[in-house]
Parts: sequence; structure tokens; C-alpha cells
Amino acid sequence: MHSNRGLARRNCLENMNCSWGTELWDQFDNLEKYTQWGIEFVERYTKFVKERSEIELSYAKQIRNLSKKYQPKKNSREEEEYKYTSCRAFLMTLNELNDYAGQHEVIAESLSSQIISELSRYIQELKAERKAHFHDGRRAQQHIENSWKQLESSKRRFERDCKEADRAQHYFDKMDADINVTKADVEKRCSLKAKQQAQMRHQIADDSKNEYLSYLQKFNKDQHEHYYTLIPHIFQRIQEMEERRIERIGESMRCYSEVERKVLPIVSKCLDGMTKAAESIEPKMDTKQVVETFKSGFEPPGDVDFEDYSVSMKRAVSESSFLNARGESRRRSRSKLWPLIKRNKLMSLLASPRQPPPPPPTSPSPEGLANGPQSPQQPKEPLSQRLNDFMSSKHKMQCLRSLKRGGTGQEDYSHLPPEQRRKKLQAKLNDVSKDIQKEMDQRDALTKMKEVYIKNPHMGDPNSVDPRLEEVQQSIEKLQLDAHKYEGWLTDVERKLLEKGSTQRRQSAHFDSQGNTPNSCAQNRESPDGSYTEDPSTETVQFKSRSTEFDDEFDDEDPLPTIGTCKALYPFEGQNEGTIPLAEGEMLYVIEEDKGDGWTRVRRNEDEEGYVPTSYIKLCFDANSKGAMTYI
Repeated sequence: MHSNRGLARRNCLENMNCSWGTELWDQFDNLEKYTQWGIEFVERYTKFVKERSEIELSYAKQIRNLSKKYQPKKNSREEEEYKYTSCRAFLMTLNELNDYAGQHEVIAESLSSQIISELSRYIQELKAERKAHFHDGRRAQQHIENSWKQLESSKRRFERDCKEADRAQHYFDKMDADINVTKADVEKRCSLKAKQQAQMRHQIADDSKNEYLSYLQKFNKDQHEHYYTLIPHIFQRIQEMEERRIERIGESMRCYSEVERKVLPIVSKCLDGMTKAAESIEPKMDTKQVVETFKSGFEPPGDVDFEDYSVSMKRAVSESSFLNARGESRRRSRSKLWPLIKRNKLMSLLASPRQPPPPPPTSPSPEGLANGPQSPQQPKEPLSQRLNDFMSSKHKMQCLRSLKRGGTGQEDYSHLPPEQRRKKLQAKLNDVSKDIQKEMDQRDALTKMKEVYIKNPHMGDPNSVDPRLEEVQQSIEKLQLDAHKYEGWLTDVERKLLEKGSTQRRQSAHFDSQGNTPNSCAQNRESPDGSYTEDPSTETVQFKSRSTEFDDEFDDEDPLPTIGTCKALYPFEGQNEGTIPLAEGEMLYVIEEDKGDGWTRVRRNEDEEGYVPTSYIKLCFDANSKGAMTYI
């Protein structure tokens, strides 16, 4: 028997086909500990995969938040930036990054569904199966132990009975062999009773022997069945259970790698998309887009003409004529550079303050007494009257037109440069056309619905569709009027841009033929709102571009001439719109007298003009100016 076990052990080591029932027949407790460790290992591996899944989910969430953070906001400046190829490439990268995060979510979901949940269920099954196998093993062990206890009990009983039988036989033999005892005494004392006692003990000993032999045979049979049938069978099932557990761990590890391998092609596509986005960047196109975005259509200013002041120096001039000469020189220089003047500064020059001027300080300086009483407070003029007064001069009218068209949010986009205006009008026209198509589709659908109602009155009342049809028709007519309006503006802008291009080509040809430079002559200039103006020196040019109403609006953008001077009697902060601050004792030029509202328009330098309170200054008008007077 032992030689067979040794042979099986050698075959097990050589063929890697070992049986726990044969090799580990006496290692029940160690197998119990080992299988418990195996279950704990599966639980630990499941916990590892679960933590990996949580990491993937957290990483995907952070990647998505990062991508969302840098996505362009709706109705913001960032949306306009994505017309550049570099910004579009960045947006494509963000989208690919979002898909990349999605693949990590797929990994987490696959790990959870294919490994974590499956192993969790398998662990419960494994625990139940292990419990059943070791319960059978303990029951078999209990059975062999009970059989051994019976054998030991019968053995001890047989031993005791044999000793009692020997003692009874020894007593009988002793009595029978005693020579001092007469035959009558022997028959009297021992005779039949002693003999029967000895025989009875021998019979009991024989019965105990037979019982012991029976239990011994039974135990040997049970032991052989236990160690060669029951335990090998139970241990074989435990071995198979353990092999399935190890195989299941291997499958889970293989699935763990396959889950990530499956998303690699999509991850690779995401990375390829990022590479493609980087390759789509075109610097030339971006720089061209900058031109398309910011091109105004204006022509750069020409050379500034030489102004000969030596003529005025040779003759004596009055203060007023000198001031007028300075104003004329400023007018000429500004007329060449007026496209660069800010429109908000023009706004402050055109509109006088709406509130009455403040009264002079309570403690006037000595010079303030000569200024006479404060101008009476006049009721606030309505806006229409002020505009009518402002329209009285051609210069003011032209400035107001420019200002009106240069305001923000104009429907015809006249506040934009020509090129930008044309693009905005074209985009607006496209949007209106799309809206018209939507409304027409809706009208067609409503018309079909009405026809269906007419044919099938039970489905609905045909007259119920008429209000909606009428509403849609009115919307279409309104949109068509808007489209016609935008088409007219767009045609006008394109025509003027075309005329401007032809004029420039004729001027270039003329300059080339005359051998002169374009900067020596006057150039047609565009105002920031897309209109045109001509420099007065264009009279020296042999040809003249066609004048239009659009050009006439800005052919006289000269500042007002000075009509006198003034001296500030008190300091004035000038915080209201259209006013300028004063310093006590400061000398300024007067360009417009008080209209009865308590304000006088003055000029400090070429670019700074505004209104000041009449009671804060001492005026000195030129003798030749209309309505000249002096405040003393």
C-alpha cells in the first residue's frame, strides 16, 4: 500500500497531474486554510480592479471638465476667435480629448460589468461550494472517528473480559491443586460453581473477542473507504474547485488587459485626430483672416502739405486774424487726418450739457466781479430745437450725420468700415433668407394640414389653421421687406467700393503718366462709417471722381473758427458729458457763444473742445465777429 503511494507521488511530480486525494490525504486542515486564502486573494484582486475603475472614472471626469472649461462660450468673443485655423484646431483637440475621456469611461464600465460584478458573484458561489465540500470532509472524518471509538471500546471490553476469564480460571486451578483441602471440601466449595464461573468468563471473553474482531473488520473497511474513496473524492472536488478559481483569476486578468486593448484603436483615432488638427493649422490663412476681419477699406493718408508761415510773419496781424490763421492751419491738417479722430470725442463736442450750468463759487476772486451777474437760468430746450439749431450750419449738419451713422448697433451697419459693412450685410441677408425659407416651409405644412382638414372634417376644423397661416404670411412679408432692404444696402456698398477701386486705378495711371507721386495730390478718403470725402486740394488734379450723395456728407469736416478768447475766473471740474475742465486764470479760445442756456463752447487745443459755464469765464470777442460783446 505504501509503495503504491510513493509511486503515485513520483508520477505526480513527473506528469504534473497530482491528486490532492492521493498526495494530501492527511492535510485536511492545511487545505482548509489554503482554500480560505484563495477566496481572500480573489476578493483582493476584485478590490484592485474596483479601485482601478474608480480611477478611470475620476480621470475621465477631470478630462471632460478640462475640455468643457476651454470650450468657447456662447455669444462671447471666443466664438469669433474660432474663425482662425489655430483656434479651430484647438477646438478639434478639445473634442478629441472629450472622446478620449469617453474611452476611459468605457474602460471603467467594462471593468465593472465584466470583472467586478462577475467576480463578486463568483466569490459568493465559491464560498458556498467550499463550505459544502469541507462539510462533507468533516462528516467523513467524524464517521471514521466514531468507528475508531467503537473499535477501541470493543478492544478494551475484550481485554477486560479476557483478564476476568483468566482470573476465574486461575482461581479454579488454585483450588483444584491445593493438597490441604480434602476432596469433600473441594466438592463443597468449588465443585460446579467455580467451574461454571470459569466457563462463563471464558464465554464472555469469546463473545468480546468476536465483537472486537467484528468492529476491527468494520473499522478497517471504513478506514480504507475513508482514505481511498471518500477523502480522495472530496479532496478531488476541492482541487477542481481551486483549479476553477485559479482559472477564473487568469480569465479576469486576461479580460483586464483586453478591456484596455479594445479601446486602444479608438484612443489611437483620438490621437490621430489631434495630430490632424495640428496639421490643419495654416498660418497664411490665419493672417489672411486677420485682413478679412479688420480691413476697413480706407486709404492711408497722404503727405502733409507744406504750410508757409513766413507770409503771415511779414505783415502785422491782429490777434483775431492770428487766431483765425491758426484755426485754418489746424483745419487743413485735421482734414487730412480726420479718419483717425475718435468718434466719442466728436460726440462730446457736438452735444452741450443737458443740465443747467452750476452757479459760480460764493467767494469769487477779485477778477470775478468784473464778469457781471450770472447768466439767468434758461428752461431746458427740447431736443428737436437743439437739433434744429445744430443743423443751421453745414459743418454741424455733416458732423451730426457722421455721428448718427457712426453709432453702435445701426441696422445698416453704417458705423462700420466699408469692407466690414459689406460682410455684415451679406451675413445678415443670408440669415434673413434662411428665416424666409423656414417660414415658407411652415406655410406649406399648414396649407397641407388645412387641405387634410377640408378632406377629412372629423380630423379638425380647417378654419382653425387660418390665423396661423395669416401670421406666417405676415412674417414672410416682413422678412422679404428686410431682405429687400439689406439687398439695397449691400448693392449700394458694393457699388461704392467698385467706384472707389476704379477711381484709384485711374489715379495710379495718371500719376504714372505724369511721373508724379500719389502723395503730392489729394486723395479720396473714407470716413469710418464707409462714406467718402475729398480734400480741397483736389482742384489741382486733372480729373475728379464722380460725386455722390454718400461722398457729400463728409466733404466739409472742418472745426469751427474762433470768434474770441476767454479767461477762466473760477476752477471748473467739467465732469458732465460734453464739458471740459477749467483752471483759474486759464486762457481759452471761444468758438461758439452762449445760446441762452448758460453754456459757452471753447477750445483748448486742436483736439480738446467742449462747453464751460458762461458765468465762470471772462469773454472777449473779436470786433469783426457777428454780435460781438464783452463781459466785464
